[in-house]
Amino acid sequence: MDTTTTRDATDRLWTVPNALSVLRLLGVPLFLYLLLGPHADAWALVVLASSGFTDWLDGVLARALNQTSAFGALLDPFADRLYILATLVGLVLRHVIPLWLAIVIVGRDLLLSAMLLLLRRAGYGPPTVHYLGKAATFCLLYAFPLLLLGRYHGVAADIARPLAWAFTIWGTALYVWAGAVYLIQAVGLLRRPVAA
Repeated sequence: MDTTTTRDATDRLWTVPNALSVLRLLGVPLFLYLLLGPHADAWALVVLASSGFTDWLDGVLARALNQTSAFGALLDPFADRLYILATLVGLVLRHVIPLWLAIVIVGRDLLLSAMLLLLRRAGYGPPTVHYLGKAATFCLLYAFPLLLLGRYHGVAADIARPLAWAFTIWGTALYVWAGAVYLIQAVGLLRRPVAA
């Protein structure tokens, strides 16, 4: 295979999957406004569900259209983290989840952000996304809309409530576990800095 073509494919900026990730990012302020402004929870759920669907779709399209890119590999998890942060802020301010839960999840991300800076100084890029991290993000992105739905009354809310907390507990545990795996990988790499 021509290496120039491969390099161009991984360095492309404007691809269909990247456009979907940018669309997801644009949905973050809309989601927060709907959740905290008019308390339009049904529309906030639609935005959140659309984000989850486009998150799945951009991965499928990246592989199907051979449009994977280095930019997309950074943009997609960034959009996930931003949605998680925005949702945590909204759910804490709406008193849906306790503050300590948000602190655990955000604290893990802050710790990993500091680790990325240290890795960059040592000559390394970000570690590859681990399946534990993907599973954790999956659980949390399912938990959040269910938590919101569980605040209401009726059969749907009664079903959503235990599922929401199950996904929240599993997601948080996996999120912390994945963070520990990334830290262990980073410490191993930092012991062997790349030569200048």
